[in-house]
Amino acid sequence: MTKTLRTKKARSARADAIGALLDEYYPTTPVPLDHSDAYTLLVAVLLSAQCTDKRVNMVTPDLFAMADNPFDMARLQVDQIQHAIRSCGLAPTKAKNIHALSHLLIEEFDGEVPGTLKELTKLPGVGRKTAQVVLSQWFDVPSFPVDTHIHRLAERWGLSKAKNVRQTEEDLRALFPESTWNARHLQIIFYGREYCPARGHDLASCPICKAIEAGEL
Repeated sequence: MTKTLRTKKARSARADAIGALLDEYYPTTPVPLDHSDAYTLLVAVLLSAQCTDKRVNMVTPDLFAMADNPFDMARLQVDQIQHAIRSCGLAPTKAKNIHALSHLLIEEFDGEVPGTLKELTKLPGVGRKTAQVVLSQWFDVPSFPVDTHIHRLAERWGLSKAKNVRQTEEDLRALFPESTWNARHLQIIFYGREYCPARGHDLASCPICKAIEAGEL
């Protein structure tokens, strides 16, 4: 486990170096969830909780064939939605939330997905992380969504010693330039999957951790 650096200056220097490596490894950051507009992205992100992006992308074609907008989704029964997403974790709760948020979008936002954090987090099942993913990936609003994977890597790399994702988000926002936030959160996710997993982590095959261990970062 990497010790958190004592000074902000040291953490900033390491963050800059990590950022340069992430830019080298992932110069482009494609959105991993298939979608066609803000609504389908919102639903896909909601489905991704405790579910892999690969699984979500397998599920959403059938779901969106039935309803790819809040008006059609609101006309479905919750059981129909649940059946379409049954292979995703927490399917019963997600189905209820998708149905309910579709109704709320119609009632309060004329069927349009709002573009602010405050409005998005009013929607059933939409927390801060989900809202920020939509803001960053569709509306291009500078955001730093932090999930458990980013939280884990921030601690492993000594960038944060926060006990929760909300504080980790604040720590990372302070370390990385705002102009990089939207790319950084995806780069960190991609890097974690490829080189720095929670289990079976091989230091020799992880360039960032290897460089930290050697005192190069």
